[in-house]
Amino acid sequence: MPVATRRTRTLAVCAAPVAALLAVAALAPLPFTLAEPGLTADVLGSKKGEPVITVTGADTRDTSGELRMTTIAATGPDAEIGLDEIVDGWFRTDRAVMPRDSVYPVGDSTEAIEKHNAAEMRRSQDTATVAALAHLGRPPGQVDVKLRLADVGGPSAGLMFSLGIVDKLDGDGRGGDLTGGRTVAGTGTITADGDVGPVGGVPLKTLAAERDGASVFLVPEKECADAESELPEGLRLIPVETLAGAVDALKALESGGRVPSC
Repeated sequence: MPVATRRTRTLAVCAAPVAALLAVAALAPLPFTLAEPGLTADVLGSKKGEPVITVTGADTRDTSGELRMTTIAATGPDAEIGLDEIVDGWFRTDRAVMPRDSVYPVGDSTEAIEKHNAAEMRRSQDTATVAALAHLGRPPGQVDVKLRLADVGGPSAGLMFSLGIVDKLDGDGRGGDLTGGRTVAGTGTITADGDVGPVGGVPLKTLAAERDGASVFLVPEKECADAESELPEGLRLIPVETLAGAVDALKALESGGRVPSC
C-alpha cells in the first residue's frame, strides 16, 4: 500500500473518535465557570444607608475620593457550561473561562459556597482591621472598627478595607486624603502583618474598575502581568506587596513622588 494512502486511512480512523468526542463535548456540561466583571463598592461610602466602615474610640476624618473593592461575577456551581460557551468565552475580553474548582474550591452547592464565602469575608475584614491599626500604631483594644459589606464574599477585599480604615483615621498623615480625591480601585488579600496576596480574576476586575470610574488600580505585585493583559485605556496600575507600600504609593501619587509601576 502506498505510504500516502496508508496515512490517509490512518488519519481517517483517528478522526472518527475525535469527531465523536467533540460532538459529545458540545452537548455535555464541562467543569468550567464563566466569569465577567462584577460589582465594585466604595469602602469609604455606605451600603444600604449604613457606612461601610464605622470607627468608635477614635476620631475619624471626612474623606473625599473613593476606594473601590472589585469583584467578579461567575456562573453558579450548578450551572451547566457547554463547549460553545467556553469557545465564545476564550475569544472575548469581557469574559473569562475559569476552572470551576478555582472559583468554587469548597462545597458543591450554592448554599455551602455562600456560607464559605461569607466566613472568608468576615475573616478578611477582621484581618484588615488588625493590619490597618498595626500600620497606624493604634491599640486595637482602644479602637473598635466595624465593617459592613456582607453581600460580597471571599477574602480579596482585604487590602481595600485596610486602606479605607487608614484613610478614615489618618488620611495621608498631613491632613489630606489618601486617595487625593481620586477614585482608586484595587484588589488583594491582606495578612495581619500587612502583606498583600494575589487573588485571581484581575483582568476582569480592572474592567469593572474602569467601568465604575476608577483612574488607578492597586494590584498585587505578582499579578502585574495578568492585570496588563486586558488593561483598559486610562487606568493606571500600581503594584503593591504590602499595606505600607500601598499607602506610600498613594501618597507619592498625590505629591508627585516615585510611584511603582508594573
